[in-house]
Amino acid sequence: MNALIRGKVGGYVFAILATLLAWALRYALNDWFPPGFPYLTFFPAVVITAYFAGLRPSILCAVLSGVTAWYFFIPPLHTLSVNFPTTVALAFYAFVVAVDVFFIDGMKKALRQLEEERARYAALAESRDLLYRELHHRVSNNLQVVGALLRLQGAGIHDEDARHALDEAGGRIELIAKIQRELHNAVGDPAPFRTFAEVVLAGAAAAAGAKIVLTIEGGEEPLHADQATPVTLVMLESFNNALEHGFGEGGAGRVQVTLDQSGLTHVLTVRDDGAGPPEGFDPARSKSLGLRIVRAMAQQLGGKFEMARENGWTVCRLSYAPKRD
Repeated sequence: MNALIRGKVGGYVFAILATLLAWALRYALNDWFPPGFPYLTFFPAVVITAYFAGLRPSILCAVLSGVTAWYFFIPPLHTLSVNFPTTVALAFYAFVVAVDVFFIDGMKKALRQLEEERARYAALAESRDLLYRELHHRVSNNLQVVGALLRLQGAGIHDEDARHALDEAGGRIELIAKIQRELHNAVGDPAPFRTFAEVVLAGAAAAAGAKIVLTIEGGEEPLHADQATPVTLVMLESFNNALEHGFGEGGAGRVQVTLDQSGLTHVLTVRDDGAGPPEGFDPARSKSLGLRIVRAMAQQLGGKFEMARENGWTVCRLSYAPKRD
């Protein structure tokens, strides 16, 4: 309907109809109004026309309303005589409708500009999100390709240690690529830690062929973008350590992963009921690549990593201060 009114003909038809309606209403109420109010029903007609039909139809409505009120309701009636009181009344009418039309038209232009700006910003936001998701996807794919190339390179090396090192490096790079894919949901929003931790850990357990009863608690909020990868790597290295050393190949057991995000310091805890480290084991002095990665990630986070045996469970605990946007 609004589009029909805004047409070249529709707006002017609306202005004429609004004038006729204002005249009919003013004529019907003529006996109820005291002298001196010839324009009382015509002001709303001009305002409504300005709002719904636009500037030019409102000017037409104002002119028609002014002439109609002058002819029918300003003495001497049914004439268009000009005298001082008539001139004052017409000047007052012209001033009021000019102000009404000016402000309403200005308001509508401002609203249209605001709508256009909102649409433009919405398009920019959508474009930004699309570019971000595409960039995120490409980075993840490129990391996966690098990991695969390292594994392929390692397959052609006869030295067992070098082949194993390249294979481990490729696997960890592919792991980082998987983390990057899982950190965000389908629409590009950061995923809660618990959501992508379930996917990543389930995949790691399946790849190792372990029969694990996995429990994940906490982590209802997303991780900060700068901390997501190191925190997840610490979790995965602790989890893989439990699979490799706690349960052994094809072993079974329980693993509990908890991320407490309630305090000023966030605490990631990975527990397993496997065999545990040997007596006198010091993770700070271990030459294991996994534990060296964990220590490096903890240092990057400005946090602390601990590993201990508590009540028959091997407990790996990472404490760090979260970043705020």
